[in-house]
Amino acid sequence: MEYWIIFAFASALFAGLTSVLAKIGLKGVDSNLATALRTIVVLGFAWMVVFAVGSQSTISDISTHTLTFLILSGLATGASWLCYFRAIQIGQVNKVTPIDKSSTVLTMVLAFIFLGEGITLWTVAGMILMIFGTFLMIQRTKADIETPADRRSWIIFACLSAFFAALTSILGKVGIEGVEANLGTAIRTIVVLLMAWLIVIIQKRQRDIKKIERKNWNFLILSGVATGLSWLCFFNALQNGPASIVVPIDKLSIVVTVVFAFLILKERLSRPALIGLILLVIGTLVLLL
Repeated sequence: MEYWIIFAFASALFAGLTSVLAKIGLKGVDSNLATALRTIVVLGFAWMVVFAVGSQSTISDISTHTLTFLILSGLATGASWLCYFRAIQIGQVNKVTPIDKSSTVLTMVLAFIFLGEGITLWTVAGMILMIFGTFLMIQRTKADIETPADRRSWIIFACLSAFFAALTSILGKVGIEGVEANLGTAIRTIVVLLMAWLIVIIQKRQRDIKKIERKNWNFLILSGVATGLSWLCFFNALQNGPASIVVPIDKLSIVVTVVFAFLILKERLSRPALIGLILLVIGTLVLLL
C-alpha cells in the first residue's frame, strides 16, 4: 500500500476527531475566545510544516496579488471557523458537520462560475447525492422542536460556515498560485489568528481566559492538535498522491465525526439521518469518478 493513502485516511481521522474535541472544550467557554485560543496551536503546526519542507525561504517571492488573495482567503477561513465553532457549541455535531461538509458542493458551483472549471455528469450526480444526504441528516426531530429558539440558530451559523468555507477554497485557489501550498496555508492561518483575537478583544472576552477550567483547556488544545495533525497528514498525502483521491478521502472525516459523536457525546442518528450519511459518503465517492 502507498504511504500517502495512509496519510489521507489519517487526515480524515484527525479532522473528524477535531469537532468532537472542540464540542467538549467549548462547554461554558465563549466560542470566539475558544477559536482564538485553538488557532494558536494550529498556527504552530502550520509553520512546523513550512519549516519541514523548507518553503520559508520563498516568502520574499510572494507577489502583492498573491498575498492579497491569501489574506482574503484567510479572512474567509476565520469567518468560517468562528461560525462553525459557534454552531457546534449550540447544536449537535451530527447536524452541524453535514452542512459544513456541503461546502464541497458550493465550492464546485463557485469554481464553475468564477474559475471556469468543468462539471461532468458524475460531478452533478455526486453533488445531488450530497445535497439530499445533508437534507436527511438535518431533519428536525421532536427534541429539536422543543429546543428554545435561541438554541436553534445553529443552522444559520452552520450555513454561514459552509458559505465561507467554499469562499475560502475559491480565494485560496487564486491566491495559492505562485506560492508553495504549505506556506500559503501558514500565512492564511496568521490572518485567521489576528481576526479571531480582534473579535475577542472587541468583545472584551480576553478577560474570561482566567475563568477557563483545566478540562476545557485540555480539550481545546487537543482540538487544535488534532487540526494540526490533520493538516500535516493531509499535505503529506497531497505531496505524494493525486489530489483527486486525497481530497475526497479527507471529506470522509464526517464518518469519523459521527462515530465519535455517538461514542463520546452520545449523539444518536435517526434512520433518515443514517440514510443521509450513507448518501453523503456515496456522493463523496462518486466525485472520485
